[in-house]
Amino acid sequence: MSLARLGLSVAGVAAVIAVTLAAAIVWLLLTDPVTVADAMNDGEVTPFVRAVAGVLYGALRGVLKYL
Repeated sequence: MSLARLGLSVAGVAAVIAVTLAAAIVWLLLTDPVTVADAMNDGEVTPFVRAVAGVLYGALRGVLKYL
């Protein structure tokens, strides 16, 4: 595998991860805006990270249940 193909593969994986996190954050903003507002107001990201992880876990569980 050439260096160019490896670089494109790594960039592709990074893009997929970024899009997944962005979609989870947008979903969280729409479904639970109070958690996001409190996390941003207090400066603590732990509740926000937990909520994003919960959204991603629920989505993955739904996809696996479908399969």
